[in-house]
Amino acid sequence: MSPTQIVLLVLVVLVVAALVAVAVVANRRRALRSRFGPEYDRVVAEQDSRGAAERELRERERRHAELELTPLDPQDRARYAAAWEELQVRFVDAPAETVADADELVSRLIADRGYPTGEFSEQVAHLSVEHARTLTHYREAHEIRLRNERGEAGTEDLRQAVVHYRALFADLLGEEPVGPRPQQQPHPDSPQDATTR
Repeated sequence: MSPTQIVLLVLVVLVVAALVAVAVVANRRRALRSRFGPEYDRVVAEQDSRGAAERELRERERRHAELELTPLDPQDRARYAAAWEELQVRFVDAPAETVADADELVSRLIADRGYPTGEFSEQVAHLSVEHARTLTHYREAHEIRLRNERGEAGTEDLRQAVVHYRALFADLLGEEPVGPRPQQQPHPDSPQDATTR
């Protein structure tokens, strides 16, 4: 084989290796995007680089694999669904307290499923592996709850918080907990009840 042929062969091998590497990275990226959905974009925006974000997401997958998650048995599922229905009924009379109760109920469900319930950011990281599509709701609900604790949330904000908590709750429960969403408090000048749609 001539030196020119050897150089060409080496170049071909390098090009093929580079193409394989690009394909592997693209497949990993596609898999992460598929698994994490909007959470993928959020982590990319928060990190210094796409590579750092993808390392973070793979680390989340690794930590998630170490968890001992348990599905709910039918009795527990029914108990949680009944608790959620009761919570929604109480919203009309006590919206601020109901948001705190919704947060507590969601936290209990998270714990019963086997997820850690420590720091909010760690909790979200663990949930993101299987429940990434409802994390925006959970973040929104958490933010409204914090605003409520500071006295900065109105009734409509509180209603939205319950709706947001419900999205993660239903995702963790594996089904819609109950039919109707929480009702707004009727305005004193309004002739009829305004309900959410």
